[in-house]
Amino acid sequence: MAIKPESTFLEKLNPEQRSAVRHGDAGEISPLLVIAGAGSGKTNTLAHRVAWLIINGVDPRKILLLTFARRAAQEMTRRVDSIITRIGGSQAGPARGSIVWSGTFHSIGARILREYAERIGLNPGFTVHDREDSADLLNLIRTDLGLHESARRFPQKHTCLAIYSRVVNTQQSLAQVLADTFPWCCAFETDLRKLYAGYVGAKQHQNVLDYDDLLLGWSTMLEDAALAAEVGGRFSHILVDEYQDTNRLQAAIVKALRPDGHGVTVVGDDAQAIFAFRGASVQNILEFPERYDPPARVVKLERNYRSTSTILAASNAVMSRAAARFKKDLWTERSSDERPVIVNVPDEADQANFVAEQVLERREAGVALKSQAVLFRASHHSAQLELELARRNIPFVKFGGLKFLEAAHIKDVVALLRWADNPRDRVAGLRSLQLLPGVGPRTAAHALDVVERAENPARALADHTVTAAVAADWRDLAGLFSQLTSGSKEWPSELAAVQRWYQPHLERRYDDAEVRWADLLQLESLAAGYSSRERFLTELTLGPPEATSDQAGMPLLDEDYLILSTIHSAKGQEWNAVYLLNAVDGCIPSDLATGSSDELEEERRLLYVAMTRARDHLTIVVPQRFYVNGQGRGGDRHVYASRTRFIPDLLAPHFEARTWPLCTESIGANQGKPFNIDVAARMRQAWG
Repeated sequence: MAIKPESTFLEKLNPEQRSAVRHGDAGEISPLLVIAGAGSGKTNTLAHRVAWLIINGVDPRKILLLTFARRAAQEMTRRVDSIITRIGGSQAGPARGSIVWSGTFHSIGARILREYAERIGLNPGFTVHDREDSADLLNLIRTDLGLHESARRFPQKHTCLAIYSRVVNTQQSLAQVLADTFPWCCAFETDLRKLYAGYVGAKQHQNVLDYDDLLLGWSTMLEDAALAAEVGGRFSHILVDEYQDTNRLQAAIVKALRPDGHGVTVVGDDAQAIFAFRGASVQNILEFPERYDPPARVVKLERNYRSTSTILAASNAVMSRAAARFKKDLWTERSSDERPVIVNVPDEADQANFVAEQVLERREAGVALKSQAVLFRASHHSAQLELELARRNIPFVKFGGLKFLEAAHIKDVVALLRWADNPRDRVAGLRSLQLLPGVGPRTAAHALDVVERAENPARALADHTVTAAVAADWRDLAGLFSQLTSGSKEWPSELAAVQRWYQPHLERRYDDAEVRWADLLQLESLAAGYSSRERFLTELTLGPPEATSDQAGMPLLDEDYLILSTIHSAKGQEWNAVYLLNAVDGCIPSDLATGSSDELEEERRLLYVAMTRARDHLTIVVPQRFYVNGQGRGGDRHVYASRTRFIPDLLAPHFEARTWPLCTESIGANQGKPFNIDVAARMRQAWG
């Protein structure tokens, strides 16, 4: 079914949005770049673009939609289906149907690699390690190589993983990554090469892939022109959301799938590129138009539907000083006389008091706590505020903390499922065996050596000789492992069996077992949405829930709660009132991100992202003094800070300046009257 141009399908979109949605109607063959400013309806535009393609005859099975969060892919698919249903109704017929190739780069990569595994030298039964499991495996190799015994302090496992990941995702040499980002590790380059060679060998022996392998493997297989043409030929259209967050590997994958750019649509905002620490490169979006021949068509979405005119004016002014960008000026019909406020406070304690008071005042004025958010550059910046909120009994929920899969009890259960799925997965096996009381690393490692060599891993585990003290627990685990590896139980009853086995160990290991059990029930609920153990483990690893019930559940007992969030976690969100903490040099920009112009420009974009989360009220707090815990002989001390360099005096007209607290106490009978002394003149005369 074809939709005519005059259809009401697009009448609620503005002209620029309609232009992006209908790209290709006039026979254009160039790729499309949509520069979508903050609050400009990016998601709605992309959803209409996909729906437009489907309704006009494109097979939804030949559309590849790449996002940076599983939830975003699900939301996009839901919106597309809703649009098609609303517009096409019963006439939509064959055009209806969900997009089957929709997901994150990593989840789509896992599907592609598994499907082509036997043709590209992989075992299709591979399992996927999350970041913590990858760090644990690196640590095992680090220990085996004796690097932990180095006379010099060798980097810890998470640092080693961060270096490895950056090399893979930025496609830079190890030497370059060390020099640019980890200079204190330069002396270990030779040992790190040995470590990473051992790590890759261990992964291949154990038939596991890590996050980075999913992109690296996908990109590597597309280096074969024939294979790239075969894979790319499966898709008539490739659409990428948040393109400014892609790294070099992801950009290379898109280019390899469609070298001529036909059918490629990417959407993003260079002003919101804030994930360089994950390997993302803002150059991907800045250089996108010239990557193809003919060059990409660029459509800018500059109308903002979120913020007031004064907030946008201030945000535009901040970004106008950026060194490299797509020139755009966000505008809105939401006029306002209330400028963003810069509030100077004496120190962090006063900052916490001020924010708490403002939050309560706005709540009394009708702005719900959930419509207010406090943002900060780093998670620990909210510590003082959290204490003040607790003292005042103001409920809050914090984003940017512990992730669901990082909780120990979740990892315990998932490890056993992974081990059953892949008996060669040594990290999962070690964790599972050491759940048993009396089983340490040496006993577990010896058992795994036997299991890995055996034709029947379950039988080998059951027959392995252990001490009488652990025999009963060992027998129970071996019986469960046999059920899981034999396929005698169907999914998700396998998970239920694991959780029944794990419950007494949970109660023995953790004082807050009841709270943790709630997480496991949530895990069981999630499992019901997947057709197999393999699919569940892959998707859970690549797109885990945000937080554990221990953290996200408690505030929900109250009718309302305040939002605390790092700026990175706040991207894509919006609130009526936003308070930004610590808008000083050393925090924004971070004192760890001032080593290069690229780092500084990303910090500027971070401030811009924070400012554009606000709909009606934006408050930027500048504490004058910070207390620093003493180190060495210095003792506790305080340091003075200046307002962030990204809001210089030149931009002052865009903001309202205030000081808090206001001085209200009398200083004597002559309060407000001039004294018979000119201090400034006396100071000048001293040097005359």
